Amino acid sequence: MKVAVLDINGKDTGRKADLSSDVFAIEPNNHAVYLDVKQYLANQRQGTHKAKERAEISGSTRKIKKQKGTGTARAGSIKSGVFKGGGRMFGPRPRNYSFKLNKNLKRLARKSALSIKAGEKSIVVLEDFNFESPKTKNFTAVLKALDLENKKSLFVLGEANKNVYLSSRNLKGSEVITSSEISTYKILNANQVILLEGALEGIQTNLSK
Repeated sequence: MKVAVLDINGKDTGRKADLSSDVFAIEPNNHAVYLDVKQYLANQRQGTHKAKERAEISGSTRKIKKQKGTGTARAGSIKSGVFKGGGRMFGPRPRNYSFKLNKNLKRLARKSALSIKAGEKSIVVLEDFNFESPKTKNFTAVLKALDLENKKSLFVLGEANKNVYLSSRNLKGSEVITSSEISTYKILNANQVILLEGALEGIQTNLSK
């Protein structure tokens, strides 16, 4: 699959990038995509929720009424969850929501996500660029040239670039990552995926295994 390489002004450079059909043109596996996205979202959860149960709250331990003869249900402690101020019955406890997926499934999910975006014509290949200093204005100019001002965009760099990353950090709709940080969720969450030339080889090598 041949795709035109654009510059930061949105102009065609006259060069073509070759996107591997093994990565960008496979039959998407929706279940693999679902599992990988589910794992990503589960890993974002802190799992620090906690409610006190009857053994953890302070209160009297005396029996609050006699066992029989009251005409109501027996009750042994004011800390019971059926009374106001009592403990929470079966309340949430801290837990880890993460779960394991094997590497081959995650690789399939990412190839599926890239293939979906390629099928939607939502992948742009951009020549490598850099800024002299971190300025949001410079990155905004790139978005404007690519007609991405009002769209969610994901820029994938070949290697870490501090100036480009810092220039994009204040923009809510844009995210800059390296090819090693790419994930199924981030690919699908973006309206447009912008792959820099330097990232192509790394992506295709890692996902073609």
